[in-house]
Formats: sequence, C-alpha cells, structure tokens
Amino acid sequence: MKSRKEALRTAKKIFAASLVEGQLDLPTVKKVIAKLKETRPRGYIQVADAYWRLVKLEVERNRAIIQSAIALDEKTKNQVVADLKKKYGSQIAPEFAVVPGLLGGMKIRVGSDVWDGSVKNRIERLSENFN
Repeated sequence: MKSRKEALRTAKKIFAASLVEGQLDLPTVKKVIAKLKETRPRGYIQVADAYWRLVKLEVERNRAIIQSAIALDEKTKNQVVADLKKKYGSQIAPEFAVVPGLLGGMKIRVGSDVWDGSVKNRIERLSENFN
C-alpha cells in the first residue's frame, strides 16, 4: 500500500500528463483511469482517488456558474462571459441560471471564487449590521 503522500505525488504526475496545452484532455483522463483499473498497481485506489480529485478541481476551476434573478439578455451574457474569459482564460465554460430568490443582481462562481452582487446578499449584510 502506498502512503498518502506517494499516491498524491503519483496522481500529480499522471495529472500533469493529462494536460494538453494547459487544458485537461478528457480522452487522456479516460485512458488513465482505464489503465489504472487494468494494471492495478500497488496503491492504485489511493492514486485513482487523488487523481480524480485533481480532475474534478480542474473541471470546476474552468466552470462559471452565473446566477441572476431574471433571465439575462444576450448582450449582458456576452459581456459577462467576455469579462470572465479575460480573467480566467478562454477555456471557461459558462452556465447561466435564473434564481428568483436573489431578488436582483448576479452571483457568479468560478471554482472557489464567488462574487455576490445580489440584492439578497446586500439585504443580509445590512441586517447583520443592525442586529
């Protein structure tokens, strides 16, 4: 059985090989998982778990969830996506959602970054100041 550190080190090496021009290559990811299942090297479950966690983090890092209280028009959507691509790169994958509970404004999440410009958030912050 591999130590946790060894498994993570191996997973990082495999993950680095799964990147093509700085972007995750999904066919390579599938091949890596299939090869791990086929060969079952010592500690392969720990390596696979660490590798899968790295893959999920990379996918989330390139995913933008844009929530708004009402449906955004195409011009606004395009501007938001253009701004996100400037900050995070062209690989960003936007997902738009209407969340009436926001009351107004937008909430954007990219990986672990969150920008909350919603009316609901502002009201909550104000109420905390007065309690």
